[in-house]
Amino acid sequence: MTKKIKKVKGGVCAAAGFSAGATGCGIKNGEITRDDLALVSSAAPCAAAATFTTNQVKAAPVRVSAEHLRSGKIRAVVLNSGNANACTGPQGLDDARQMAAHTASALSLDAKQVLVCSTGRIGVSLPVERIAAKLPALKLTRSAGTAAAKAIMTSDTFPKEVAWEVETDAGKFRVGGMAKGAGMIDPNMATMLCVVTTDAVVAAPALRKILRASVEDSFNRITIDGDMSTNDTVILLANGASGVAPDPDLFREALDLVTKALARMIVEDGEGVSRFVEVEVRGAASRSDARKASEAIANSTLVKCAWAGGDPNWGRILDAVGYSGVKMKEASTDIYYDALEAVINGVAAPTPFPKLREIAARKAFRVTVDLRIGKFSHTVWTTDLTEEYVRLNLGE
Repeated sequence: MTKKIKKVKGGVCAAAGFSAGATGCGIKNGEITRDDLALVSSAAPCAAAATFTTNQVKAAPVRVSAEHLRSGKIRAVVLNSGNANACTGPQGLDDARQMAAHTASALSLDAKQVLVCSTGRIGVSLPVERIAAKLPALKLTRSAGTAAAKAIMTSDTFPKEVAWEVETDAGKFRVGGMAKGAGMIDPNMATMLCVVTTDAVVAAPALRKILRASVEDSFNRITIDGDMSTNDTVILLANGASGVAPDPDLFREALDLVTKALARMIVEDGEGVSRFVEVEVRGAASRSDARKASEAIANSTLVKCAWAGGDPNWGRILDAVGYSGVKMKEASTDIYYDALEAVINGVAAPTPFPKLREIAARKAFRVTVDLRIGKFSHTVWTTDLTEEYVRLNLGE
């Protein structure tokens, strides 16, 4: 099968049969200063798949969406910012169900055909009546993808959306998505919401399998601050409107383009960050060791503070690998900043320090740690840690 892949505009509305809308409800404090409610809808029932936070403390919308997924075909996703509806007890569950029910009523659907997402402050009751009042007038269009992406932003500084079109011998299909996230970001899902849509024909069992694999290689490889949220959700809807049933590997390739692009945007937009850092650990004894070591580096406060100052402090990196609990031999460990040697056989390489500092001062760079005892590798996308991050998280 021949193929041609190109980036297209539209985000969640790029795929045929999907539309979106956004409106302001004053969810956070009653004042309507911006859009804080988004809706994504399909003209036809969708095969659906989702991954949710692995946090044992799960927000009400996560629990309700998981219930609705088991009911079968999904037609819409409603998302709000300004309130997480997390740690809100039985009332929170009722509010999430009411949010789905009011959305279903506006669209003439069954409530179980609607998935629910929320993001914002934890522990505050959701003013669902404000949402109910605005839903009937919310207009859905094919051009509102960006408006929807903006409505779900919290501390984000820009809307995150992307879409790709795949041309095959059997015809064209599209995959597009939107996401939000800038803080409380850690692997195994992060404080992020993501909706991906496609007009490809993909059965639900295959959709679930492909989404899990794609999330593992994208959203589960990012960290900003090592904190995991209560609301993390990635939803994938396939309505089959294109009539094209792509090879699973080809669909996975297109989906990866979307999830990886959105994951990278989340890290680049991390709260107060000034560096985007790709951390690779290779030559590990096991896949688990490679992941543990790379995450230890990526989440180290000392390492991240050094990067904030443009300091390629490899001693802190080697230290993080050492306490991560992986199999390693200090005397055979190498560290690189981009392609420059920082450590060879566990000691400082002859590379002049100013050259390493020059790399660490860049807005984006790569750190590679080679343990040289196995064949496994793992890569994490992370950031530095700045004073601005602290200021943004001092509370209201």
